[in-house]
Amino acid sequence: MVRVGETEVRRTIEAVWRLEAGRVVAGIAAIVRDVGQAEELAQDALVAALESWPCEGVPANPGAWLTTVGKRRAIDAVRRRQTGERVVAALGRDLDEQVTPDFDAALEDRIEDDLLRLIFVACHPVLSPIARAALTLRLVGGLTTGEIARAFLTTESTVGQRITRAKAALAAARVPFEVPGPAERAERLDSVLEVVYLIFNEGYAATAGDDWMRPTLVQEALRLARQLEGLMPDEPEVHGLAALLEIQASRIHARTGPDGEPILLNDQDRTRWDQLLIRRGLAALDRARSPAAGAADGVPEEPGPYTIQAEIAACHARARTPEETDWARMATLYADLARLVPSPVVELNRAVAVAQADGPAAGLEVARALADEPALAQYHLLPSVLGDLLARLGRHDEARREFERAASLAGNARERALLLDRAAACGPG
Repeated sequence: MVRVGETEVRRTIEAVWRLEAGRVVAGIAAIVRDVGQAEELAQDALVAALESWPCEGVPANPGAWLTTVGKRRAIDAVRRRQTGERVVAALGRDLDEQVTPDFDAALEDRIEDDLLRLIFVACHPVLSPIARAALTLRLVGGLTTGEIARAFLTTESTVGQRITRAKAALAAARVPFEVPGPAERAERLDSVLEVVYLIFNEGYAATAGDDWMRPTLVQEALRLARQLEGLMPDEPEVHGLAALLEIQASRIHARTGPDGEPILLNDQDRTRWDQLLIRRGLAALDRARSPAAGAADGVPEEPGPYTIQAEIAACHARARTPEETDWARMATLYADLARLVPSPVVELNRAVAVAQADGPAAGLEVARALADEPALAQYHLLPSVLGDLLARLGRHDEARREFERAASLAGNARERALLLDRAAACGPG
């Protein structure tokens, strides 16, 4: 036991909970087979820690302590609702065998399996993407309802209701606490990766509010991606997503100025890019492209969309200056991505790469072809790209109008101010 002062215990428990919450909830859910009840029992274990640790000291393995207490309370809950003594006895024996004072390797493996099941349950397609994100941050990330509300710029009551409804939907659908079989896994894995990517994107480029970024969400998404890498090392797209997020996150400190104003990619001070995150991202990209990853009969899979996006991010990361960026390769990669996941947003990104590789007139031709896409009608980045390309062609009146239209569609205050500045730089109307 490590003794801490009473004033320090809450901070210690909060740090432990943030790291261990997912594993604790997962271990309990494996017994009670209900994520809502599992979270309640995990919270009971947390209260027990608040009562016990100030007096007895912090355990050498606090995660094991919380899991042990939570599982024993789960056994009590099962005993109360089950009349079959044989079931209860079997669960008790299972717990006694698994939970040892040293929290041995067998239990560690079991809890990692349970954590994987919990992630798949929290990201079940029966829930909406935003409900999956909130539930994942709550159950796996250990964030409080208030923290999630602040991260997504909504009220705590809204997040609480969303999480409550998500748990009820999982119970009503009788979603089993398990990793889906091979037939379902690809679809369900797509859902898991989509949720982690959604969390990261909302942190990296906030869709609303006064701040361009929300670092808490970025860090949680990185942590989830790294957990998935450890839990699913044979899935190339898991490594591809991790690579993409690590490389993108490396730019965070260079993306805003002293007053929080956005700095565009080509204007960033690249010496401020985090080289450790870049190295981690490139290593994850190597794992995604490894012949062993996802190979069937010795034949490696074609790169998936996250791996391709990580390749695109790597083109930026490897270039010491904007001029050294391999834009021709990026245009090809965007074409590959569009073939895998046809999307007007991907085409818009390809237009930017084509403009850099072949000139703004070539990029404008690609972007103009997207003008009538219904999906982009309210998407502020289409007129933003058009404005940039028109400005580079010297067509400043047209560029100003596009930047003003982009500003009118932008939901984020910082981004809106940037677009209005770019409109003003085109000259008076």
